[in-house]
Amino acid sequence: MNIKEIFDLSGKTAIVTGGSVGLGSQMCHALAEAGANVVVAARKVERCEALANELVKYGIKAIPVRCDMSKDEEIENLAQTTLKEFGKIDILVNNAGVTWGADSMEFPLDRFRWVFEVNVTGLYHLSALAAKSMKDIGYGKIVNVASIAGLGGSFPEEQDTVAYNASKAAVINMTKDLAVKWGRYNIAVNAILPGPFPTHMTERHWASLGGEESFYGSTPMRKVGGPYDMKGLVVFLSSKATDHITGVAIPVDGGIHAHIG
Repeated sequence: MNIKEIFDLSGKTAIVTGGSVGLGSQMCHALAEAGANVVVAARKVERCEALANELVKYGIKAIPVRCDMSKDEEIENLAQTTLKEFGKIDILVNNAGVTWGADSMEFPLDRFRWVFEVNVTGLYHLSALAAKSMKDIGYGKIVNVASIAGLGGSFPEEQDTVAYNASKAAVINMTKDLAVKWGRYNIAVNAILPGPFPTHMTERHWASLGGEESFYGSTPMRKVGGPYDMKGLVVFLSSKATDHITGVAIPVDGGIHAHIG
């Protein structure tokens, strides 16, 4: 098998949650460019429709599905709609996520539960549904988008998001646990850990810190993530190139995780 065949996703079906904007959109484009049919899922279905219409230029089929990852019935509808349309789920990219900022001694418990409901419980629910299809076909790739925030603590002046940080740590460990449990079914479960990327979710927070330049000093590569920095990795983790790789968490952070001090 040559290298082009190894990375070719033609005929595969991929679900991308939180897929309509930001990193999700970037990864949808990457998977479509590699030949996969793409199910674009997010809360705002109009954005999903717009992106799905854009992705068909790659010669693949793309459909939009509304999905709030805090609602069981919408998660189940996403899986069922995908199976009805394509007959299988080959690739699942769990990208949807939410955050909330508040003092760690006064953090609203309803917001804490909501962050975990979306980032952890919803991610598990959809993964389990997809895994059943993957088990049936004897093959599957699950890519969980966590964060380098899940690797340790952060000063409140920089990121006062205790629920988000804790939820992403849970995603990293769940990635490893599901990799161990589902490896026997030829399902690979891996994680991507983004560092600072300009997205709709970071825009307001970054403005309060002085813009993206405020991150340059803590980033060995002296920059934040760009418009293609997630593309190669999501295709790699979704392709046959990772048929013998599972349970890993790969930072995409310009080297922040490697810096001590």
